[in-house]
Amino acid sequence: MNVGFIGLGTMGGAMARNLVRKGHQLVIADVNPAAVAALIAAGVRSAATPREVAAATEIVITMLPDAPDVEGVALGVDGIVAGIRKGSVYIDMSTIDPGTTRRVGAAVAGAGAAMIDCPVGKTADAAVSGTLTLMAGGAPDVVVRCRPVLDCMGTDFFYCGALGGGQTMKLINNLLATAVSEASIEALVAGAKAGLTLDTMMSVLRTTMAWNNALAISLPKRPLAGDFAPGFMVKLAHKDCRLALAMVEGLGVTAPAGRAALASLDEALRHGLQDHDVGALLKLREESAGVEVRLPSP
Repeated sequence: MNVGFIGLGTMGGAMARNLVRKGHQLVIADVNPAAVAALIAAGVRSAATPREVAAATEIVITMLPDAPDVEGVALGVDGIVAGIRKGSVYIDMSTIDPGTTRRVGAAVAGAGAAMIDCPVGKTADAAVSGTLTLMAGGAPDVVVRCRPVLDCMGTDFFYCGALGGGQTMKLINNLLATAVSEASIEALVAGAKAGLTLDTMMSVLRTTMAWNNALAISLPKRPLAGDFAPGFMVKLAHKDCRLALAMVEGLGVTAPAGRAALASLDEALRHGLQDHDVGALLKLREESAGVEVRLPSP
C-alpha cells in the first residue's frame, strides 16, 4: 500500500522502517530533518506537510508525543484532514486521551475518510523487531482493512472496541505498569537497605504472587544493570499516567495507587530525569536510601 507516516521518533522511526522492509511505499514527514533524511536514504519519499502526506497515500499513520501534537497535525491548516482522500484511513498510533481521538475521528469522518486508533505496547526494541503489542479501536471493517499494515509493526494484536478503545486500553496498561514498576523498585531498595541480596530477593519473589514483568524483564534489562538511557522516557510515562488518571477519575473510579505512581514521576521530573528511561525511578529510591541495587557485572 501507499502509506503515510508522520512522527519518526524513537518508536515511529523504527515502525516506519518495518513498513518499508515489508514492501509498503512510504511518504513521510517529521519536524526533525535528520529523522527524515535517514529514511529517505532507505528509499522513501518525504512531504513538506501532513496535508501532502495524506493526499499522497491511502493510509496515513501518526506516532506523536501528545494530544496537542495529534490535534495540530490532524486538524491544522495543512493537516491530515485538509488533505485526506475520501475512502482513506487515518491511524493514530500515539498515546493520547480517548476524547481527543473521538474529536479528531469526527473531523476525519466529515472529510469522507475513516479513523482508527492503535497505540502500541512494549519497548523500543520491540518497535525495531516489529513485535509490538497493538491495541486497536474503530469500526471492525476498517480495522480489518488496516491489518496488513499494522501486522508489519506488531505481533500481538487486540481489538478493543469502538474508536478510542485502543487509547483506553493503553492508558490503563501504562498506569498499571508504572505503579507495578515503582512498587517493585521500592521493595528491592528496601530489601537491600535491610541487608538482603538482590539474588535472594529475586529468587524468593519469583515463587510468589509478587512476581511481575517489571521484575522479570524491564528492571533487569536496564536500571538494575545501571542503564538509564532513554527507552521509554520519564516525561512520556508522566504524560501517560496523567492522561490515564484524568480518564479513570472522570469515570468515578478512585485510583490511589495510580496517584502514587504519578507522584513518583513528578519527583523524577523535579530531579531533571525527564529524558531518562522510566527505570530512573530506581535512582531516586537508591539516593534517598543510600544504597545501590545492581545485578553482578557479566
